[in-house]
Amino acid sequence: MRRAIYPGSFDPITNGHLDVLQRASGLFDELIVAVAKDNSKQSLFTVEERVDMLQAATEHLPNLSVMPFEGLLVDFARQQKAMALVRGLRAVSDFEFEFQLALMNRKLEPNLETMFLMPREELTYISSRLVKEIARLGGNVNQFVPPHVVAALKAKQGKA
Repeated sequence: MRRAIYPGSFDPITNGHLDVLQRASGLFDELIVAVAKDNSKQSLFTVEERVDMLQAATEHLPNLSVMPFEGLLVDFARQQKAMALVRGLRAVSDFEFEFQLALMNRKLEPNLETMFLMPREELTYISSRLVKEIARLGGNVNQFVPPHVVAALKAKQGKA
């Protein structure tokens, strides 16, 4: 069985994330979306909220599961018996950091491959950070995230 992991903070999930994970789910028998519990970013949503939003957005994909994880990604990948990591690249500026991560992961676990997927070009400029900032300032984020995420952002901002 070809199992891959698509890791991230997903704070919140965007249409760019959805595009990458939908295409990745077609390349593997099973895709695990791994939601990082511990990340260096200040999260707006709890890990439980992020898992719930992802599950709601991906319920139409039968070979996809969503799980929280903490610690080293390569350890989680070993536990899940994954053969590959899926990483999204939006722009050239993402590449250097992602390349370093891929090389380090390969050093830590030589049997784990990293696959880079780009979202459709009309989604490349979307980031969770920008979506949160637009929402915080009262802007419309409907075109960047699924409807249930729009509602969650409004509720977090006290604008529901």
